[in-house]
Amino acid sequence: MFKNLIFDWSGTLVDDMGPVIEATNAVLGKYGIAPYNREGFRRNFRLPYREFYAELLPNVSLEELETHFRPAFDESTSPVTILPHAREKLEWARSHGLRMFILTSMDATAFSRQLDEFGMRHYFEKTYAGVLDKRDLIHRIIETHSLDKEETALIGDMTHDIETAKHGGIVSIAVLTGYHHAELLATVRPDITVPDLGVLIKMFEKRKAERPIATVGALIHDGQGKVLMIRTHKWSNLWGIPGGKIERGESCENALIREICEETGLEISDIRFAMVQESIFSTSFIRPEHFILLNYIAKAESYEVTLNEEAEEFQWVTIEEAFSLELNTATIQLLNRVIKDKLLL
Repeated sequence: MFKNLIFDWSGTLVDDMGPVIEATNAVLGKYGIAPYNREGFRRNFRLPYREFYAELLPNVSLEELETHFRPAFDESTSPVTILPHAREKLEWARSHGLRMFILTSMDATAFSRQLDEFGMRHYFEKTYAGVLDKRDLIHRIIETHSLDKEETALIGDMTHDIETAKHGGIVSIAVLTGYHHAELLATVRPDITVPDLGVLIKMFEKRKAERPIATVGALIHDGQGKVLMIRTHKWSNLWGIPGGKIERGESCENALIREICEETGLEISDIRFAMVQESIFSTSFIRPEHFILLNYIAKAESYEVTLNEEAEEFQWVTIEEAFSLELNTATIQLLNRVIKDKLLL
Protein backbone atom coordinates (compact mmCIF):
# COMPACT_ATOMS: atom_id res chain seq x y z
CA MET A 1 0.00 0.00 0.00
CA PHE A 2 1.39 3.41 -0.97
CA LYS A 3 1.58 6.20 1.58
CA ASN A 4 2.75 8.97 -0.77
CA LEU A 5 1.39 9.89 -4.20
CA ILE A 6 3.01 12.40 -6.57
CA PHE A 7 0.55 13.43 -9.29
CA ASP A 8 1.14 14.98 -12.67
CA TRP A 9 -1.56 17.57 -13.44
CA SER A 10 -2.37 17.89 -17.15
CA GLY A 11 -3.83 14.69 -18.60
CA THR A 12 -3.78 13.00 -15.20
CA LEU A 13 -6.14 15.07 -13.05
CA VAL A 14 -7.45 17.60 -15.58
CA ASP A 15 -8.06 17.59 -19.32
CA ASP A 16 -6.47 20.74 -20.72
CA MET A 17 -5.39 19.29 -24.05
CA GLY A 18 -7.66 21.62 -26.05
CA PRO A 19 -5.98 24.87 -24.94
CA VAL A 20 -2.51 23.27 -25.14
CA ILE A 21 -3.06 22.17 -28.75
CA GLU A 22 -4.44 25.59 -29.67
CA ALA A 23 -1.49 27.37 -28.07
CA THR A 24 1.05 24.98 -29.63
CA ASN A 25 -0.44 25.50 -33.08
CA ALA A 26 -0.40 29.26 -32.51
CA VAL A 27 3.33 29.03 -31.82
CA LEU A 28 3.98 26.83 -34.86
CA GLY A 29 1.89 29.10 -37.06
CA LYS A 30 4.14 32.06 -36.20
CA TYR A 31 6.97 30.22 -37.92
CA GLY A 32 5.05 28.72 -40.84
CA ILE A 33 4.76 25.17 -39.49
CA ALA A 34 1.55 23.22 -40.17
CA PRO A 35 -0.76 22.72 -37.18
CA TYR A 36 -1.37 19.44 -35.40
CA ASN A 37 -4.73 17.75 -35.08
CA ARG A 38 -5.45 16.08 -31.75
CA GLU A 39 -4.21 12.66 -32.86
CA GLY A 40 -1.02 14.00 -34.38
CA PHE A 41 -0.32 16.06 -31.29
CA ARG A 42 -0.74 13.07 -28.94
CA ARG A 43 1.71 11.04 -31.00
CA ASN A 44 4.36 13.74 -31.33
CA PHE A 45 4.28 16.01 -28.29
CA ARG A 46 6.57 15.11 -25.43
CA LEU A 47 8.27 16.42 -22.33
CA PRO A 48 10.56 18.12 -21.61
CA TYR A 49 8.78 20.41 -24.09
CA ARG A 50 12.00 22.30 -24.82
CA GLU A 51 13.18 19.16 -26.65
CA PHE A 52 9.90 18.98 -28.60
CA TYR A 53 10.30 22.58 -29.80
CA ALA A 54 14.06 22.24 -30.34
CA GLU A 55 13.41 19.67 -33.08
CA LEU A 56 10.79 21.79 -34.82
CA LEU A 57 12.34 25.22 -34.25
CA PRO A 58 16.02 24.68 -33.45
CA ASN A 59 17.00 28.34 -33.82
CA VAL A 60 14.24 29.85 -31.68
CA SER A 61 14.77 30.34 -27.95
CA LEU A 62 12.36 28.92 -25.41
CA GLU A 63 11.83 32.42 -24.04
CA GLU A 64 10.65 33.64 -27.44
CA LEU A 65 8.33 30.66 -27.84
CA GLU A 66 6.81 31.36 -24.41
CA THR A 67 5.81 34.87 -25.50
CA HIS A 68 3.58 33.28 -28.15
CA PHE A 69 2.38 30.25 -26.18
CA ARG A 70 1.18 31.86 -22.93
CA PRO A 71 -1.21 34.44 -24.46
CA ALA A 72 -2.63 31.83 -26.84
CA PHE A 73 -3.21 29.43 -23.94
CA ASP A 74 -4.90 32.11 -21.81
CA GLU A 75 -7.11 33.25 -24.71
CA SER A 76 -8.20 29.74 -25.71
CA THR A 77 -11.93 29.08 -25.61
CA SER A 78 -11.49 25.30 -25.34
CA PRO A 79 -12.75 24.05 -21.96
CA VAL A 80 -10.52 22.67 -19.22
CA THR A 81 -12.27 20.00 -17.15
CA ILE A 82 -11.52 17.69 -14.26
CA LEU A 83 -10.97 14.18 -15.57
CA PRO A 84 -13.41 11.44 -14.55
CA HIS A 85 -12.60 9.88 -11.16
CA ALA A 86 -9.91 12.50 -10.38
CA ARG A 87 -11.70 14.17 -7.48
CA GLU A 88 -12.93 10.77 -6.32
CA LYS A 89 -9.33 9.51 -6.25
CA LEU A 90 -8.12 12.54 -4.31
CA GLU A 91 -10.95 12.22 -1.78
CA TRP A 92 -10.20 8.53 -1.37
CA ALA A 93 -6.49 9.16 -0.87
CA ARG A 94 -7.13 11.93 1.66
CA SER A 95 -9.59 9.77 3.60
CA HIS A 96 -6.92 7.06 3.84
CA GLY A 97 -4.28 9.46 5.10
CA LEU A 98 -2.07 9.46 2.01
CA ARG A 99 0.31 12.37 1.48
CA MET A 100 -0.18 13.96 -1.95
CA PHE A 101 1.95 16.23 -4.12
CA ILE A 102 1.85 17.76 -7.61
CA LEU A 103 4.77 17.76 -10.04
CA THR A 104 3.89 19.49 -13.32
CA SER A 105 5.53 21.23 -16.24
CA MET A 106 2.55 23.53 -16.57
CA ASP A 107 3.14 27.26 -16.17
CA ALA A 108 3.01 28.02 -12.44
CA THR A 109 0.57 30.94 -12.77
CA ALA A 110 -1.89 29.06 -14.99
CA PHE A 111 -1.61 25.98 -12.76
CA SER A 112 -2.29 27.95 -9.58
CA ARG A 113 -5.35 29.51 -11.23
CA GLN A 114 -6.74 26.10 -12.24
CA LEU A 115 -5.98 24.65 -8.82
CA ASP A 116 -8.16 27.30 -7.17
CA GLU A 117 -10.87 27.28 -9.86
CA PHE A 118 -11.38 23.55 -9.31
CA GLY A 119 -11.09 23.84 -5.52
CA MET A 120 -8.35 21.23 -5.32
CA ARG A 121 -5.54 23.04 -3.50
CA HIS A 122 -6.40 21.53 -0.11
CA TYR A 123 -5.65 18.01 -1.27
CA PHE A 124 -1.93 18.59 -1.71
CA GLU A 125 0.81 18.97 0.86
CA LYS A 126 3.03 20.75 -1.69
CA THR A 127 2.85 21.55 -5.39
CA TYR A 128 5.71 22.00 -7.85
CA ALA A 129 4.81 23.73 -11.13
CA GLY A 130 6.67 25.18 -14.10
CA VAL A 131 9.20 22.33 -13.98
CA LEU A 132 10.89 21.91 -17.37
CA ASP A 133 12.46 18.53 -16.61
CA LYS A 134 10.82 16.65 -13.75
CA ARG A 135 13.83 14.38 -13.39
CA ASP A 136 15.80 17.36 -12.11
CA LEU A 137 13.46 17.76 -9.15
CA ILE A 138 12.23 14.31 -8.17
CA HIS A 139 15.13 13.49 -5.82
CA ARG A 140 14.78 16.82 -4.02
CA ILE A 141 11.06 16.24 -3.51
CA ILE A 142 11.73 12.79 -2.05
CA GLU A 143 14.45 14.10 0.26
CA THR A 144 12.68 17.34 1.29
CA HIS A 145 9.53 15.52 2.37
CA SER A 146 11.32 12.41 3.73
CA LEU A 147 9.39 10.08 1.44
CA ASP A 148 10.08 6.36 1.67
CA LYS A 149 10.72 5.33 -1.94
CA GLU A 150 9.11 1.93 -1.45
CA GLU A 151 5.90 3.63 -0.30
CA THR A 152 5.83 6.33 -2.99
CA ALA A 153 4.37 6.36 -6.50
CA LEU A 154 4.29 8.93 -9.29
CA ILE A 155 1.08 8.97 -11.35
CA GLY A 156 1.18 10.48 -14.83
CA ASP A 157 0.02 10.20 -18.43
CA MET A 158 3.26 10.75 -20.38
CA THR A 159 6.48 8.86 -20.91
CA HIS A 160 8.37 11.65 -19.14
CA ASP A 161 6.37 10.97 -15.97
CA ILE A 162 7.32 7.29 -16.06
CA GLU A 163 10.95 8.14 -16.74
CA THR A 164 10.89 10.59 -13.82
CA ALA A 165 9.53 7.94 -11.45
CA LYS A 166 12.20 5.48 -12.53
CA HIS A 167 14.87 8.16 -12.17
CA GLY A 168 13.69 8.76 -8.62
CA GLY A 169 13.56 5.06 -7.76
CA ILE A 170 9.83 5.10 -7.00
CA VAL A 171 6.85 3.23 -8.47
CA SER A 172 5.60 4.50 -11.83
CA ILE A 173 1.86 4.45 -12.57
CA ALA A 174 0.63 5.32 -16.08
CA VAL A 175 -2.95 6.46 -16.71
CA LEU A 176 -4.39 6.33 -20.23
CA THR A 177 -6.52 9.48 -19.92
CA GLY A 178 -4.08 12.04 -21.24
CA TYR A 179 -1.47 13.04 -23.75
CA HIS A 180 0.21 9.73 -24.61
CA HIS A 181 -1.32 6.57 -26.06
CA ALA A 182 -0.98 3.18 -24.37
CA GLU A 183 1.51 1.87 -26.91
CA LEU A 184 3.80 4.88 -26.41
CA LEU A 185 3.64 4.58 -22.63
CA ALA A 186 4.40 0.88 -22.92
CA THR A 187 7.79 1.66 -24.49
CA VAL A 188 9.04 3.00 -21.14
CA ARG A 189 7.56 0.08 -19.17
CA PRO A 190 5.56 1.63 -16.32
CA ASP A 191 5.22 -0.53 -13.21
CA ILE A 192 1.42 -0.21 -13.34
CA THR A 193 -0.87 0.92 -16.17
CA VAL A 194 -4.56 1.75 -15.65
CA PRO A 195 -7.19 3.15 -18.02
CA ASP A 196 -8.25 5.79 -15.49
CA LEU A 197 -8.00 6.79 -11.82
CA GLY A 198 -11.21 4.94 -10.98
CA VAL A 199 -9.53 1.63 -11.78
CA LEU A 200 -6.55 2.72 -9.67
CA ILE A 201 -8.81 3.18 -6.65
CA LYS A 202 -10.20 -0.33 -7.08
CA MET A 203 -6.67 -1.66 -7.43
CA PHE A 204 -5.56 0.04 -4.22
CA GLU A 205 -8.60 -1.19 -2.35
CA LYS A 206 -8.32 -4.73 -3.59
CA ARG A 207 -6.41 -7.03 -1.32
CA LYS A 208 -3.56 -8.90 -2.88
CA ALA A 209 -4.80 -12.14 -4.36
CA GLU A 210 -4.04 -15.04 -2.04
CA ARG A 211 -4.04 -17.50 -4.93
CA PRO A 212 -2.72 -17.39 -8.49
CA ILE A 213 -5.11 -16.22 -11.21
CA ALA A 214 -6.19 -18.90 -13.70
CA THR A 215 -6.22 -17.78 -17.33
CA VAL A 216 -6.78 -19.30 -20.77
CA GLY A 217 -5.23 -18.40 -24.10
CA ALA A 218 -5.05 -19.93 -27.54
CA LEU A 219 -2.66 -20.13 -30.43
CA ILE A 220 -5.22 -19.60 -33.17
CA HIS A 221 -4.44 -20.99 -36.62
CA ASP A 222 -6.17 -20.90 -39.99
CA GLY A 223 -5.59 -24.54 -40.96
CA GLN A 224 -3.20 -23.38 -43.69
CA GLY A 225 -0.04 -22.74 -41.67
CA LYS A 226 -0.76 -19.22 -40.40
CA VAL A 227 -1.24 -18.29 -36.73
CA LEU A 228 -2.66 -15.15 -35.13
CA MET A 229 -0.39 -12.86 -33.11
CA ILE A 230 -1.64 -9.78 -31.27
CA ARG A 231 0.25 -6.88 -29.72
CA THR A 232 -1.05 -5.53 -26.41
CA HIS A 233 -0.08 -2.90 -23.84
CA LYS A 234 -1.01 -5.43 -21.12
CA TRP A 235 2.25 -7.20 -21.95
CA SER A 236 4.41 -4.08 -22.38
CA ASN A 237 3.53 -3.76 -26.06
CA LEU A 238 4.89 -7.24 -26.78
CA TRP A 239 3.27 -9.77 -29.12
CA GLY A 240 1.45 -12.85 -27.94
CA ILE A 241 -1.77 -14.83 -28.08
CA PRO A 242 -5.27 -13.67 -27.11
CA GLY A 243 -6.84 -14.85 -23.88
CA GLY A 244 -7.95 -13.84 -20.41
CA LYS A 245 -9.18 -14.81 -16.98
CA ILE A 246 -11.52 -17.68 -16.19
CA GLU A 247 -14.63 -16.41 -14.45
CA ARG A 248 -16.05 -18.08 -11.36
CA GLY A 249 -18.30 -21.00 -12.35
CA GLU A 250 -17.03 -21.00 -15.95
CA SER A 251 -15.36 -23.98 -17.59
CA CYS A 252 -11.91 -23.48 -19.09
CA GLU A 253 -13.11 -24.13 -22.63
CA ASN A 254 -16.09 -21.79 -22.30
CA ALA A 255 -13.79 -19.12 -20.90
CA LEU A 256 -11.49 -19.56 -23.89
CA ILE A 257 -14.33 -19.27 -26.41
CA ARG A 258 -15.65 -16.15 -24.67
CA GLU A 259 -12.27 -14.44 -24.31
CA ILE A 260 -11.26 -15.09 -27.92
CA CYS A 261 -14.58 -13.72 -29.16
CA GLU A 262 -14.31 -10.61 -26.93
CA GLU A 263 -10.71 -9.84 -27.86
CA THR A 264 -10.69 -10.76 -31.57
CA GLY A 265 -14.29 -11.24 -32.70
CA LEU A 266 -13.37 -14.74 -33.91
CA GLU A 267 -15.28 -17.97 -33.47
CA ILE A 268 -13.03 -20.97 -32.86
CA SER A 269 -13.27 -24.74 -33.26
CA ASP A 270 -11.07 -27.85 -32.95
CA ILE A 271 -9.93 -26.74 -29.49
CA ARG A 272 -7.01 -28.77 -28.11
CA PHE A 273 -5.05 -28.36 -24.90
CA ALA A 274 -1.34 -27.61 -25.47
CA MET A 275 0.40 -26.89 -22.17
CA VAL A 276 0.23 -25.16 -18.79
CA GLN A 277 2.62 -22.38 -17.80
CA GLU A 278 3.20 -20.23 -14.74
CA SER A 279 3.95 -16.50 -14.77
CA ILE A 280 4.97 -15.07 -11.41
CA PHE A 281 5.22 -11.28 -11.23
CA SER A 282 6.46 -10.95 -14.80
CA THR A 283 8.02 -7.53 -15.40
CA SER A 284 6.43 -7.56 -18.86
CA PHE A 285 2.87 -7.51 -17.50
CA ILE A 286 1.30 -4.15 -16.60
CA ARG A 287 1.22 -5.01 -12.89
CA PRO A 288 2.65 -7.68 -10.59
CA GLU A 289 0.46 -10.79 -10.94
CA HIS A 290 0.79 -14.53 -10.46
CA PHE A 291 -0.87 -16.31 -13.39
CA ILE A 292 -1.53 -19.94 -14.22
CA LEU A 293 -1.62 -19.92 -18.03
CA LEU A 294 -3.65 -22.69 -19.68
CA ASN A 295 -2.60 -22.69 -23.32
CA TYR A 296 -4.70 -24.18 -26.10
CA ILE A 297 -4.62 -24.51 -29.87
CA ALA A 298 -7.75 -23.65 -31.84
CA LYS A 299 -8.82 -23.12 -35.43
CA ALA A 300 -10.34 -19.83 -36.54
CA GLU A 301 -13.52 -19.89 -38.57
CA SER A 302 -12.48 -16.75 -40.49
CA TYR A 303 -9.73 -14.15 -40.92
CA GLU A 304 -11.99 -11.27 -39.86
CA VAL A 305 -10.28 -10.05 -36.69
CA THR A 306 -11.86 -7.21 -34.70
CA LEU A 307 -9.69 -6.21 -31.77
CA ASN A 308 -11.15 -4.74 -28.61
CA GLU A 309 -9.45 -2.10 -26.44
CA GLU A 310 -7.03 -4.62 -24.93
CA ALA A 311 -4.91 -4.93 -28.09
CA GLU A 312 -3.34 -2.55 -30.58
CA GLU A 313 -2.43 -4.68 -33.58
CA PHE A 314 -2.65 -8.18 -35.08
CA GLN A 315 -0.89 -10.24 -37.73
CA TRP A 316 -1.48 -13.60 -39.40
CA VAL A 317 2.00 -15.15 -39.74
CA THR A 318 3.74 -18.49 -39.99
CA ILE A 319 5.28 -19.79 -36.79
CA GLU A 320 8.71 -19.04 -38.22
CA GLU A 321 7.65 -15.45 -38.93
CA ALA A 322 6.20 -15.16 -35.42
CA PHE A 323 9.68 -15.53 -33.95
CA SER A 324 10.74 -12.35 -35.75
CA LEU A 325 8.22 -10.40 -33.62
CA GLU A 326 9.01 -9.15 -30.13
CA LEU A 327 7.16 -11.89 -28.23
CA ASN A 328 6.36 -12.23 -24.56
CA THR A 329 8.10 -15.11 -22.82
CA ALA A 330 5.05 -17.31 -22.42
CA THR A 331 4.29 -17.17 -26.15
CA ILE A 332 7.86 -18.14 -27.00
CA GLN A 333 7.51 -21.17 -24.73
CA LEU A 334 4.20 -22.11 -26.34
CA LEU A 335 5.53 -21.83 -29.90
CA ASN A 336 8.56 -23.94 -29.00
CA ARG A 337 6.24 -26.62 -27.59
CA VAL A 338 4.09 -26.53 -30.71
CA ILE A 339 7.16 -27.03 -32.91
CA LYS A 340 8.70 -29.71 -30.69
CA ASP A 341 5.54 -31.79 -30.39
CA LYS A 342 4.30 -30.98 -33.92
CA LEU A 343 0.95 -29.85 -32.53
CA LEU A 344 -0.17 -28.12 -35.72
CA LEU A 345 0.41 -31.11 -38.00
